[in-house]
Amino acid sequence: MNYRYTLQSYSGIKSRFRCPNCHKTNKFSRYIDTETNEYIHEIVGRCNREIKCGYHYTPKQYFGDHHFEVIPKRTKIIVSNIKENPTSTIQKAILTQSLKKDAPNNFLEYLGAIFDTETVNKLKTKYHIGTSKKWKGATVFWQMDCEGKIRSGKVMLYNVNTGKRIKKPYHHITWVHRIMKISNYTLKQCFFGEHLLKATTNPIAIVESEKTAIIASVFLPEFTWIASGSLSNLNHEKTKILKDRQVILFPDLGGYDKWKEKILKLCPDADYQISDLLERKASDKQRELGLDVADYLLALELEKYVNN
Repeated sequence: MNYRYTLQSYSGIKSRFRCPNCHKTNKFSRYIDTETNEYIHEIVGRCNREIKCGYHYTPKQYFGDHHFEVIPKRTKIIVSNIKENPTSTIQKAILTQSLKKDAPNNFLEYLGAIFDTETVNKLKTKYHIGTSKKWKGATVFWQMDCEGKIRSGKVMLYNVNTGKRIKKPYHHITWVHRIMKISNYTLKQCFFGEHLLKATTNPIAIVESEKTAIIASVFLPEFTWIASGSLSNLNHEKTKILKDRQVILFPDLGGYDKWKEKILKLCPDADYQISDLLERKASDKQRELGLDVADYLLALELEKYVNN
């Protein structure tokens, strides 16, 4: 069914706006009227900071609040034989090349300040942590599926000292296929670390960020750690690969309730549990900072070191 009012598709930074709730820039998607191609109102839309903000003001709510009548779009049902575009992939040689680059990699340097060289090298090999010259020090997190096919690589830039993503003056994030300017590329994301699932029967731990999965895998190796990349990527389609597996979800601090709701929308053929570790253990200061599992494990390790 075609809807008259829909969220504007991403077409670059100019298609994202300042959120009227959390006031973060370039985080807000506005609804447009598909018949006029105009915005409904500057406050009608959704913030993509699903956990830390969660603002979502729909056209229906807006029209109801302002006593307008919602006029549904008339649609035609067209039966066609058009097939879904096949999933595009990247050649493995590109991945291999990114692992051999001598260019600086801020994220790997950050890991080197936490772990010994042997551990960092093992993590680099295990998770295919690549290097990109898109920005000096940029990292590539390759998404390789269970069949060994490379869906693409997410390129991000981290602060070498803090291990935090660099978001100013803009979010440093893009994809390998965009850098390579591959036309008509059909990206269908999979879990980061999904290629590890076939080789083990260990319980699967799912977190949101690639960084968290990598660091947590050192402290809790009894799990196979993978990352969804974002909360919206944790969905029914992507979790089909988890059939008959034991899965533990580890939400960031403040995300427990939303992740718990998500379980109902995932592929039901897996045994899901959700960890409330952070909700139980975090201090008020840690809550304010929005802790994730990696932050907690690193803080715990530092505390042990100081006490010894």
